[in-house]
Amino acid sequence: MNISCTIVIPCYNEQRRFPLADFRTYAAAHPHIHFLLVNDGSRDQTIDVLRQAQAGLADRVEVLDQKVNQGKAEAVRAGMLAAMARTDCEVAGFWDADMATPLAQIEELAGVLAAKPEIVMVFGSRVKLLGRDIQRRAIRHYLGRIFATAVSMVLRLPVYDTQCGAKLFRVTSETRRLFAERFGSRWVFDVEILARFIQGRGYDIASVEKAIYEYPLPVWRDVAGSQVKPADFFRAFFEVLAIHRRYGR
Repeated sequence: MNISCTIVIPCYNEQRRFPLADFRTYAAAHPHIHFLLVNDGSRDQTIDVLRQAQAGLADRVEVLDQKVNQGKAEAVRAGMLAAMARTDCEVAGFWDADMATPLAQIEELAGVLAAKPEIVMVFGSRVKLLGRDIQRRAIRHYLGRIFATAVSMVLRLPVYDTQCGAKLFRVTSETRRLFAERFGSRWVFDVEILARFIQGRGYDIASVEKAIYEYPLPVWRDVAGSQVKPADFFRAFFEVLAIHRRYGR
């Protein structure tokens, strides 16, 4: 992968779930990938775990310690702005701290951007196909399908999976603008990113479709202890409506 990449990992109370050993092994073996670990005002010892992740790897692992919890959306935004400000960063993205999507997939997603200059962003997509190991609780899968269908109708964009926590963006003035302002959404800021992108392109859906690539992940596993609960899906619908009111034509 001949492309400079920075990955933002937002962390809130991830002391028990952050896979420290696996992260350090991967980071040590991939010096071309820079990591920015954002502690979002955690109440446990997450910051100590992140410092351990950085130990001996300070040239490729950075820790951003936000003392006050602001929510995942703002943790991601702060990290993405910092990543995109790096002069050597060609691709910036964010990844879930539980690494339900293995870090090995970073290079696969970045490879799409390297091979397809017309693509602006690549989203991991949890499509359960033969030959792929997608392990997701049934209730989350079915609620997710209902939610994705609703989002597709609201955005008028045939997106399969907006909420997978593995996304990469080519660093351009256009993508920097996606993170310039605070998100209004707390739960579904991923949808708000898409809405901003569509608005920025003058609601030209054909142009938007050509700029986004959904990558079917070969492996994704539901990690125990997720802070997302089934009830949050219903709250998310109200946020989607708010996004539609704010960014809809």
